[in-house]
Amino acid sequence: MELDFERCYRAVDSRDQRFDGWFYTGVTSTGIYCRPSCPATTPKRQNVRFFPSAAAAQGAGLRACRRCRPDAAPGSPHWDVRADVVGRAMRLIADGVVDRDGIPGLAARLGYTERHLHRMLRAEMGAGPLALARAQRAQTARILIETTGLGMAEIAFAAGFGSVRQFNDTVREVFGVAPSELRRSRGQHSAPAGAGTISLRLAYRPPLHAAALLDFLALRALPGVEEVRDGTYRRGLRLPHGAGEATLTPADGHVAATLHLADLRDLSPAVARCRRLLDLDADPVAVDATLAADPAFAAAVATEPGVRLPRSVDGFEMAVRAVVGQQVSVTAARTTLTRLLAHVPTSTAPVDHEVVALAGSVSRQQLHDQPDGFGEAGGLRGFPTAAEVAGLPDEAFGMPAARRETIRGLARAVAEGELDLAPGGDREETVRRLRALPGIGAWTAGYVAMRAFGDPDVLLPTDLAVRRGAAALGLPDDPTTLDAYADRWRPWRSYAVIRLWRAA
Repeated sequence: MELDFERCYRAVDSRDQRFDGWFYTGVTSTGIYCRPSCPATTPKRQNVRFFPSAAAAQGAGLRACRRCRPDAAPGSPHWDVRADVVGRAMRLIADGVVDRDGIPGLAARLGYTERHLHRMLRAEMGAGPLALARAQRAQTARILIETTGLGMAEIAFAAGFGSVRQFNDTVREVFGVAPSELRRSRGQHSAPAGAGTISLRLAYRPPLHAAALLDFLALRALPGVEEVRDGTYRRGLRLPHGAGEATLTPADGHVAATLHLADLRDLSPAVARCRRLLDLDADPVAVDATLAADPAFAAAVATEPGVRLPRSVDGFEMAVRAVVGQQVSVTAARTTLTRLLAHVPTSTAPVDHEVVALAGSVSRQQLHDQPDGFGEAGGLRGFPTAAEVAGLPDEAFGMPAARRETIRGLARAVAEGELDLAPGGDREETVRRLRALPGIGAWTAGYVAMRAFGDPDVLLPTDLAVRRGAAALGLPDDPTTLDAYADRWRPWRSYAVIRLWRAA
């Protein structure tokens, strides 16, 4: 990916936070790399290089600045919304696929050879998949070092390193100090209480309209899975190695997150899913500038800047929500889903302690010492799996028989691997396969693309609330006319849908 030197340097000179995550500033005279918004003195032009990723900067022999912590910057909105192979690869790497399945597993998920995948990532990101995953492991390790009391060996394996030596070498190379020094730099801040409990800050590009996010999630919250209370959103998670629970509180410049994890190897996937859920890697300034150019949206954008696209932590869950929500109100859909969940056993699958112990992630005692109610009936749990939904009895669904069979068909397709609703799935192919299922049309497939895959440019012109919102703003509410009119909102029509829903 080509970076324009003058534009990047002006962003660095102005310490513009909007460019954090878009690129990284390498300073050859000091041997460090920074965010564009780093408060340090602007380096001289002859000492500056720009990189498209933290991994690329690390590959050039630079270490992370300990003042601005570029490894904890918001992700790039460029690859977060892209539907091509590089965008899909970056989302899968963030979700921990390389740590779980290696480079061969990543390449297989994307349908390319390892060699060709490496070539594409090098061209776009300045680093191959292994280096990108290594940069993520370093960030995960830093979080665990600074926020937990775990031993360094436990942290090494929980962060995805193959050995303690590899962990020590990587931390020294990326941060310029030994792991023990990173822990000492934490100062007097104590680690959160409870085994498997981690507190961290999720950065984002301002502005963020937190009330719009929480209102949207609260209206659709499913009892036992999620809740919104006193400005905080909590939900259960189903993660690759076990259960989890996230508590997310929007604050000034960040979202305060507390994660309860049955297995600390799930830290990176949990963080990635929380960021996707709240759309924290979006570029709200770019979105709002496009929408505000339409007089119909100008006042709303000025009053409520930074409205995000609430997404999901589970693609299958969002697909089920979409089918249940066909031609019914949000309240009715929530009632139907609550009834469905009541028929799913509340106990989670038992953790295989032998496997976890062999993997070296956490000790047996830590696994047994989970917070009260975590992963059990009474606590929040993740949405049921596709296999669980497919096996539910007829009385669990509370809907017409045709729609019930649509959900079962969807669940079977996901359970059997015929339909990939993971963040790295092929968006166009998934939409095509969705629409091939009986009972799934354009509205349902579009809703899934918008909220499960984060497609920024989906319009739902036949949606009743969208049409009501359009009428309220003085826009055409006929689906065909509205579809043509909405071309001026590209490539951010999904965000226009959220604003139309709010207007309705």
